[in-house]
Amino acid sequence: MDLNDLLHRHQVALMRAATAATPQARQSHDGTARCYENKIVSLRTMLGASGRMVTA
Repeated sequence: MDLNDLLHRHQVALMRAATAATPQARQSHDGTARCYENKIVSLRTMLGASGRMVTA
């Protein structure tokens, strides 16, 4: 997965969490978003990118 794909999937997971019908679904989507965030941070570090991610 490239960085753009990870960023897209992270954003989708955040949007799904925000509109989740149940607390369990929200928690699941939040967890998915955190996993993508960790992958994004790792990839950015590997690529030498500076700055940090801003999350909701």
